[in-house]
Amino acid sequence: MKKTIPPSLVQPGHPDHDPLSLLQTEITARAGGALALADNFPAMLRTCIDDVIMTPKTGRRSYEELEKTEKTYIGTRVEIELRALLRLKRGKLDTVILDQDVDIKNTMGSNWMIPTEAVDHVCMLVAADEVRARCYLGLIVAKRDYLTAGQNKDAKRSISADGFQHILWLLCDHPYPANFWRTVDESIVEQIFNCDTGNARMAALFRAMQNQPIARDVVEAVAMQKDFMRRVRSDKGHGTRDLLEQDGILLLQGQLHGQLIKALDLPHCSPSEFISCRPTTVLQYRMAAQAGFNLPQIAGQP
Repeated sequence: MKKTIPPSLVQPGHPDHDPLSLLQTEITARAGGALALADNFPAMLRTCIDDVIMTPKTGRRSYEELEKTEKTYIGTRVEIELRALLRLKRGKLDTVILDQDVDIKNTMGSNWMIPTEAVDHVCMLVAADEVRARCYLGLIVAKRDYLTAGQNKDAKRSISADGFQHILWLLCDHPYPANFWRTVDESIVEQIFNCDTGNARMAALFRAMQNQPIARDVVEAVAMQKDFMRRVRSDKGHGTRDLLEQDGILLLQGQLHGQLIKALDLPHCSPSEFISCRPTTVLQYRMAAQAGFNLPQIAGQP
């Protein structure tokens, strides 16, 4: 998406203010309130994109690696998931809100393509910026005056530079969960995936990415195995947890080790997240031992 978006002119007195404000209120209410919308909409986008990338099955780790048809499908997936999130029905266009036909347009780029059938109708605009991990949700009445003069071979037009001022934003330049692999140095990614076995890859992941929560889907992507959860368990000295313990590193899960995670002053982990750390004090070693971990002894430990 564009880094610089002009302030919205959709204020009281603007010809589109009243109808768009009513839709904004309805959408927000259907989402469970402004805070719920700000939480659930970004999470929905992340899921839509990751489910098409399918890292565990394909080994791909970014949007740029997708086929053209897959990139197009993300728009369809967003449309379906957004209707489900807001409990909306289909209409003559993509959905109906307050008895108005509304088209849902998604982009992973810097603009939206508006089809002829959506001209003069309300469009719900969705965008995800993978590089910056920012997302957008807005409403516009797709008037011809707001669209570019040029069109593509399908007679679709983009929103003009001036047209961006006529978008009523529900979320603009809002953070959303980053693609995990974009946050990791490429040398570390290579180190992880150069390992031959699931356990070795998992151990490399948690050695390199300590003191930060790791999501379950990242674990699945690294394991590259059907029973990927087995990789994070102890396994007669050969499991990921066993290998890390030998190096003095704890592998903890939010659901099983919530109290220990808190006692070690680590970042909060949801029940499905994992976190690794290397205890450095006698007290931390004692807490780990009480929780059933068997770390190598350190100097000063009885």
